[in-house]
Amino acid sequence: MEEEWIVDRSKLRGIWFEHPNWSREKIAKEVGRSEAWVRKWLKRIRQAPLEDREVLIGRSRVPHKLPPSIPEEVVNKILDIRDHPPQQLGRIPGPLTIMYYLSKEQSLIDKGAKLPSSTSTVWRILDKHHKIPRPYPPIAEPEERPAPGVEWGMDFHDVSTVPAEPEGKQQHVVEILNLVDHGSSAVVASEPASDYNAETALRKVADILQDTGCPDRIRLDRDTRWVGSWTAKDFPSPMLRFLQCLGIEPRVCPPRHPEKNPFVERYHRNFKYECQLVQNPTDLPNTVEVNKHYVQFYNFERPNQAITCGNQPPHVKFPEKPDLTPVPETVNPDRWLMALTGKTYKRKLDSKGCFQLGNQAYYVQKSRRGQVVVIWVDAQKRTLSVYKDKVVIKTLPIKGLQNCTMRFQEYLELMCKEAISAWRKAQHRTVRYG
Repeated sequence: MEEEWIVDRSKLRGIWFEHPNWSREKIAKEVGRSEAWVRKWLKRIRQAPLEDREVLIGRSRVPHKLPPSIPEEVVNKILDIRDHPPQQLGRIPGPLTIMYYLSKEQSLIDKGAKLPSSTSTVWRILDKHHKIPRPYPPIAEPEERPAPGVEWGMDFHDVSTVPAEPEGKQQHVVEILNLVDHGSSAVVASEPASDYNAETALRKVADILQDTGCPDRIRLDRDTRWVGSWTAKDFPSPMLRFLQCLGIEPRVCPPRHPEKNPFVERYHRNFKYECQLVQNPTDLPNTVEVNKHYVQFYNFERPNQAITCGNQPPHVKFPEKPDLTPVPETVNPDRWLMALTGKTYKRKLDSKGCFQLGNQAYYVQKSRRGQVVVIWVDAQKRTLSVYKDKVVIKTLPIKGLQNCTMRFQEYLELMCKEAISAWRKAQHRTVRYG
C-alpha cells in the first residue's frame, strides 16, 4: 500500500512541475485523490528539491516528544477534590467539575504547575487510582445436574452445508431436531428434516415422546415453532399446551440467551465441528446418514467431559435407560389452563369494543373502544375478569376449551390443527408487515 502512495505522490510532483498554474481541483482529478490530500502533499513537495525522494515517504504520526507529565501535587489535588468535594456541591465531582476547581487553586497557579487540559487526562488519573467504580464480571454459577430422564433440552440445528434451493427455501433447508438429556448429556433423539414448521415439529416431538416416554421438564428457546409469538403476550402456543397437558413442564429460555439451554447448544457445537464441517452433507439423505453415525458415536464411543459423565461416553456412564412416564392414553386438553392461574394480559379494545386472546375474540363494551384494559385469568372458574382502573367491568367465560377428556391421538390431531392455524397466521403477519 505504501508503494502505491509513493507512486501517487511522485505523479503529483510531476504534474505540479509541468503545470504549476493548475488548480488543486484539476490536479486532484488528474491524480485521483482528494483536494485535501493534494494540498497536504503539495506543501511538502514545494519545500524540497526535485531529487529528494524522502519527501515522498509518509511520516510517522507519533509525537516527536511526549507531553509533560502532570505533577504529583496536581494529581493529589485531583484525588482530594474527588474524595472531598465542596459541601455545597452535593455530589461526587466528575472530570469537568474537577477541572473547574483546579483552575481556582491559587497555590498551583502561583507555582506555574501544569494543569490537565482534557477531561480524558483527569479520567485516566481517577481510573489509575481506582476512583472509577467498575462492576465485577458476573460469576457463572454451575447448575445442579438433575438425574437422567428428569430434564431435556430441545432445539433445532441448521445444517448450513446444504445449499439453498434455486426456486425453494433459501435458508434452513435442512434442520435437525435434537433433544439432549441434562442428567446424562446423552442425545435422546436427533431427527433431520427439511419441512419443520409448527405442525410437523409438534408431530415429531409426539413421536419421540411415544417412543421414549415423558421427562419432567423440557427446556426450549423462543423459536416461533415452539412458542408461537416470542413476546409471550398471548395464551400458550399449541406446543406448550401439548407438553403441559402431558404433564411435562416447558421451560422457555429468555430471548438471546442460548447459554440458558447449554446442553443442547454444546451438542450442536460438537456436531458442527466434529461432523458437519468434516462430512459436509449437501442434502437431506446425506444428512440423515452422517447424523445417524455421529449420534451413535457420541452416545457410545466419544468420551464426554461433562461433570456427570467423567470423561466417558454418556451411555457407557449410564448404561440403564431412565424409567420415564409413558404417554397417557387419555388427555385432559384443558389441563394447560391451570398453569395460567392469576396470569394477567393487557389489551386495547378495538372499534367494536373487543379484544383478542388465544385466537378468540371477546366483546366487552362498544362504548369503551380504544381503552386499555387488564385481563385476569381465573383458571378454577374458567373465566376472564376484565379490569379498568382496578374495577371489574366484565367477566367472560374462556373460549376454546374442550371440557372433556380425549384419547391421545385425537388430542394430537387437535393440537396439530391449531398449530397449522397459528403458523399460517404468523406467516401471514411476516409477509404482510415484513
